[in-house]
Amino acid sequence: MDTGRPQPRGKWPLCNAGRAAAQRSIARSGAACMLGALAEKSITVACLYTTFPKASEAFLQRDVAALRARGADLRVYSLWGGGGEFGGLRVQGMPRWWFFVALLWWIPYESARRPDMLWELIVNVIGRRAPSALNFWENMLGAGFTACFVHRFRRDPPDLVYAAWAGAPATAGWLMWRLTGIPYAVGAHAYDIYEHGGDWWLKEKIEMAEFVQTSTEMGRRTLVERGMPEGKLVLIRRGLETFPPMKPLRRPRLPLRIVCVARLVAKKGLREQLGIYEALRAAGIDFEARLVGRGPMREELEEAVQRRGLAGHVRFLGLVPPEEVWDHLCWADVLVHTGVVASSGDRDGLPNVIPEAMAAGVLVVTSPAAATTEAVAHEVSGLVAEVDRPEVWVEALRRLAADDALAERLRGAARAWTEDNYDARRNAGRLLECLESAVARRRAVG
Repeated sequence: MDTGRPQPRGKWPLCNAGRAAAQRSIARSGAACMLGALAEKSITVACLYTTFPKASEAFLQRDVAALRARGADLRVYSLWGGGGEFGGLRVQGMPRWWFFVALLWWIPYESARRPDMLWELIVNVIGRRAPSALNFWENMLGAGFTACFVHRFRRDPPDLVYAAWAGAPATAGWLMWRLTGIPYAVGAHAYDIYEHGGDWWLKEKIEMAEFVQTSTEMGRRTLVERGMPEGKLVLIRRGLETFPPMKPLRRPRLPLRIVCVARLVAKKGLREQLGIYEALRAAGIDFEARLVGRGPMREELEEAVQRRGLAGHVRFLGLVPPEEVWDHLCWADVLVHTGVVASSGDRDGLPNVIPEAMAAGVLVVTSPAAATTEAVAHEVSGLVAEVDRPEVWVEALRRLAADDALAERLRGAARAWTEDNYDARRNAGRLLECLESAVARRRAVG
């Protein structure tokens, strides 16, 4: 009997089992489409992404696959790069030369149709400073997409637009609604909410949206505190489409195998993480650490590793394909997350690699700076330590290396949390229900 809860698949005998699970999770989108075709036809949703598919955002690919498995008729658009095909589904990209088309033809044409809207936008752009140059251009990207594609949306309108991020995709959804009346929904996540105080037009986008999806309680609570309409905010987490079997606990766990999967940026607390490794070495705890990911801080961090004498302990592996992340989780005893609040205000929500590691049987130690503690409860499903207290991290990692009973108890609770909260099929079902309800409400009022 299918209880709707993913079942454990036994032990993890081979290191490529996680890789295989990831490949099945992403590649099953083709089979998911076939299942959807057998189901009753659902609503048509235009899904807008900044870049799709993107190697570092495999969770969005799982969302698309799970929605298709539920029978949703998706039209997927990638605003910057990406495009091509995903699991038999065409991904409509926006060639960069289309911006010239937008500037020379579509923006003047639409401005002539709606001069009142153009004037309102000009006044607000002049009177309201963008929080950053990047966010300014993200919003311009969304506006450019709208100008280029609005004629297509008028000719063949979807039932609803779903903007996965509150930056460029949500700008496109919001402006598309103003020009065509097609309702839209928005996903608002950590970067959208916190970087330099949040997106430039976040309030307007949320107020006019049918609903707003957050993937953490922290994000939902922050939006409520900023006066956003609570009734529109829905907490729907990401998820795994296929759960890997739990790998066995490695005995003994010395040298301790540590992995960190993160972009090499300030909010990941990587400077502090190197201090923790230095303290581990000073305490006489043998360890190996792998840092998986790329970013602007790599050169600085590599120099710091050399300066601190950690070259024999710490390796930088760069960006790897999503399926290879599972290989590193298979190798690791512990995943560490040393997130902090960056000077820009940016911080993590719940990085997807944390519940992925928890599902696979990898122990987790995290800082409490973001929403990670929604999954990693201290002494229940993992351990929590402040990044400015390396001695606490040393003690936590020492315990995980030596105490088999503690490790097994944490692993079991971590797996249970992911099964209850991180099932892509179940969470996609909730998202689809919200999308269908939004369409039904619109149809009911005319």
